[in-house]
Amino acid sequence: QVQLVESGGGFVQAGGSLRLSCAASRLTRNGFAMGWFRQAPGKEREFVAAINWGNGNIFYANSEGRFTLSTDSAKIILYLQMNNLKPEDTAVYYCAADVSINTIRYYQNGIEYWGKGTLVTVSS
Repeated sequence: QVQLVESGGGFVQAGGSLRLSCAASRLTRNGFAMGWFRQAPGKEREFVAAINWGNGNIFYANSEGRFTLSTDSAKIILYLQMNNLKPEDTAVYYCAADVSINTIRYYQNGIEYWGKGTLVTVSS
């Protein structure tokens, strides 16, 4: 069973930065895609960024270039560097994994594995 564990959330003032981490276990890197999602209070969960481990392609939602996805391929850790944070970035951030990058990007209800999330709170 694939396990995803997020960390790095916290409280930050607007304009600040955070780096989220997602450590994956029991996952075969080349056979999976992984991504970050977030769910703000009272809103639906939305796609943030994803990587297709097989070819290294990275995809972003529109974050105005403030978010950067990176990886530690040796340890299968996914990072999300978030800069110039805004109050509207306040959300629970979730890590996800699936065999299909398209499922990650377009069909989140079909994603097979999810982490429990890490809360990011940005104050104004």
